[in-house]
Amino acid sequence: MPLQNRVDPAGEIHAHPARGMFTGNRGIIHDPETRTLLRRRWATKAWITCALHFKGVRRVPMGRNRPGGKTGWTELFFLDEVTALAAGHRPCHYCRRDRAREFGAAFGRAFGVDSPKVAEIDQRLHGERLASGGIPVTIERGGLALLPDGAMFSDGGSDYAIRQGQALRWSFSGYDARCGLGELADAKLSVVTPMATLAVLEQGYRPDWHPSAGP
Repeated sequence: MPLQNRVDPAGEIHAHPARGMFTGNRGIIHDPETRTLLRRRWATKAWITCALHFKGVRRVPMGRNRPGGKTGWTELFFLDEVTALAAGHRPCHYCRRDRAREFGAAFGRAFGVDSPKVAEIDQRLHGERLASGGIPVTIERGGLALLPDGAMFSDGGSDYAIRQGQALRWSFSGYDARCGLGELADAKLSVVTPMATLAVLEQGYRPDWHPSAGP
């Protein structure tokens, strides 16, 4: 049976067999004996996105991965970086250093901050993530066209990512349908990606997409 460690765009954690392109964490939020989640869904405001493969390191998901058999951080998995950003995660400074620097530089340009501190970024994201209590922002009519590529939104039933003027419908296994933004104009829509991350995307940060999104 799949472990409950698969993250959707709203930041909720599910049990699903599809793993995705990235891992990441929010600290220790599992019981290594049962390999199940605790009641809490984060143990730190630093929600990060990590490389799936890094220096040959192998881990037992939701097991004991620290020296001495201690509990290590809880491995979460994301379809792609677009999904991880929507859930409120940012690139890891250890295994994705160059991408983390790009993200931080774009954040600084967006908010007029020279060399923003990681804690500053995390604090802002934590107040906006839907999974940590952020308030959904309604998209006014015509507002979809103003969102940058890589932004995600919801119609209340499905989640979508914007890419090159189209809406790609998200699933745990990949993007399974696409439509023009105008086809959703009459739906009640809300932004899923945190506002701060939208600003980072608008400043030129380009997330990694799942191959199902197309070239």
